[in-house]
Amino acid sequence: MVKRFLNWLDGCWYLLLVGGCIGLQALVFLCFREESYLTVQDNLDLFVAHFQVLSHWDGWFARNAVMPMLGGIDRNSLAGEWNLYNMLFIILPPFWAYLTGYFLKIFLSLFSFTLLARDIYGEAYARCRGIAWAAGLCYGLLPLFPAYGLCFASIPLVVFLLRRIYLREPFPVPGKRRGADGGPRRSSWRWWYAALFAYPFLSYFSYFGFFLLAYTVCAVLLLSVRDRRFCGRLAAAAAVLAAGYVCFENRLFLQMLFSDEVTIRSTMVDADLDLRGVLGQIRESFLTPVFHASSDHLPLVLPVCALFLIWRTVELLRKKEGKRLFREGFVGVMGLILFNCLVYGLYFCGPFRRLFETLVPPLKGFQFNRTVFFNPFLWYAAFFLVLKYLYDRRKRWTARLANLLACAAAAVILLTPAVYNEFYWTCYHQAYRAVKHTEVNLLNYREYYSEALFEEILADIDYDSSYSAGYGLNPAVLEYNGVATLDGYLGLYPQSYKEAFTKLIWPAYERVEEWQTYYGEWGARAYLYPGSGESIYNPYRVQPLSDPRLYIDAEQFRSMGGRYLFSRYELSGMPEMGFTLRGVYTHPQSPYTVYLYETG
Repeated sequence: MVKRFLNWLDGCWYLLLVGGCIGLQALVFLCFREESYLTVQDNLDLFVAHFQVLSHWDGWFARNAVMPMLGGIDRNSLAGEWNLYNMLFIILPPFWAYLTGYFLKIFLSLFSFTLLARDIYGEAYARCRGIAWAAGLCYGLLPLFPAYGLCFASIPLVVFLLRRIYLREPFPVPGKRRGADGGPRRSSWRWWYAALFAYPFLSYFSYFGFFLLAYTVCAVLLLSVRDRRFCGRLAAAAAVLAAGYVCFENRLFLQMLFSDEVTIRSTMVDADLDLRGVLGQIRESFLTPVFHASSDHLPLVLPVCALFLIWRTVELLRKKEGKRLFREGFVGVMGLILFNCLVYGLYFCGPFRRLFETLVPPLKGFQFNRTVFFNPFLWYAAFFLVLKYLYDRRKRWTARLANLLACAAAAVILLTPAVYNEFYWTCYHQAYRAVKHTEVNLLNYREYYSEALFEEILADIDYDSSYSAGYGLNPAVLEYNGVATLDGYLGLYPQSYKEAFTKLIWPAYERVEEWQTYYGEWGARAYLYPGSGESIYNPYRVQPLSDPRLYIDAEQFRSMGGRYLFSRYELSGMPEMGFTLRGVYTHPQSPYTVYLYETG
């Protein structure tokens, strides 16, 4: 009976794994819905708020428009429309768009990973189907940067498309007539170029496209040398892919190439590390998850890959076939991981970074260390190759060991308390609430944005789109609820506005050295900082402030068009600054007490 069950499990374990992981997450998020605990940092306080700005102010598909955040910015400074993830927020309410994108990332990862594996292994794919599904699932479960989750998930897909073009494989067109020699018609394979042109609909140039084009050009050079003839098909593919990015992200390229406006990128200060520091960054990016691209590989995947490399090296040396090791895909994948980590470290080497900016002036301030964003896929590709090796031993116990390792990898990802692991944090905080019978300090999605509270406030003051700012209340919360803001979070806005905003916050800026570094040397988060030096913009239920005074230049606030100040704190000395308390607002569904100040 046990043997029969194990034999049955051997055939369907991966379906149970995929169905169980996806089903469990769907159950949790559909149960708690807007009471789910979604990551705020670089997520709810950034892209989700930006999407709502575009929705509130009819910015989607608009041309020559100004969006009322950061005092009014060019529409082209925000995300474009022609991206699948962004379109979800055009079609659906924001929470459900976010949830759809969350699960779409998992399905796209699963599809593209298995598609690539099937393309590489052909008929042999049937034997390794289960571990391909499991590795693709693990890649989809990774807590990666949510706004670019589909970009991460689609990396195996673009590799598949480039392989098809290089090998000149026929495009599967239903009902397509065959050529005179019985093979596919010559025109059929060219449809892969059309698919590649449309690929940027799933991607993003600044985070992935630039590097995909660079890798493709490198592949053209290497394959041309190896094949002893110019690899024209891949060269054409690079041109087609570049044209696709220009077409789908035309707003970005208009800003990047045809705008002479000086932005905050020109004054951003990057760390210049010595050799020891650079080596430390390389080591850290290899061993530990990088922010936005957490691969959760350290507990299991890295040890498994390291042990396999040692085992395989010894095995081939004993057979006196050491050179074969470098012809196997595993070493090539690990080499790419190391190369990406090397580039990541060199970004923090000042002379190297400045040489790059000198050679390519339009990319000044561009973070070319984002090569590490490809490492999550590479780690799980390497892990898949290890599991496939165990399958290729053609022993039942090694195959079952591979299955167990795949299941363990999925469990590690789900149970690691990483940034953006929203399944884990939702389960953890909801369990804490149930067991302790008390509210946690972290705010859930509904509490963070508090739509019901702001509907009440805006209706009470008959809001007329006047510019405002938040104090202790993240400007993303105001933007999400349709309030025009002087403050905000954006990595690309005019340097002239940064200078004006610095004058606005000067009383706190000159008082606290930390703000001179944080805002002065970076500047993406234009917030009203407290003069006490405390962090007051965390998504917490209780967030104390030791100094109740507001450290801003009130005249500058008014000259920039500011009228309202939404504060989580009752502030002292406001009448002397020309502010009057318009009202104090609370709501049963919100953790905030909002003190609304108005100035003439």
